[in-house]
Amino acid sequence: MSEDRSAPVAVKAGDPIFLSVKAGMTVIVRHLPEVGFTSDDDRWWMADVIYVEGGARNPSVPTLFQVADVDSGEVLWVNADLVTHIVPRL
Repeated sequence: MSEDRSAPVAVKAGDPIFLSVKAGMTVIVRHLPEVGFTSDDDRWWMADVIYVEGGARNPSVPTLFQVADVDSGEVLWVNADLVTHIVPRL
């Protein structure tokens, strides 16, 4: 699994959760209703973050995550703002 060695972005109270996500974390992704899923169970899923892609204006602010679905193993890209929770490690 890749490791992010960049300096962390300072996150203030009230900032979006995706600003704290780093490669190697497990996250919950929730798709918006207009994506076309038929039930609430299909709208969210758990994924391992493989790579964090920064924005064009500020590369240290994440805009896209390459993730692997923990159920299917499918690797895909998701917009950073679709991440709703960071799953804590045990």
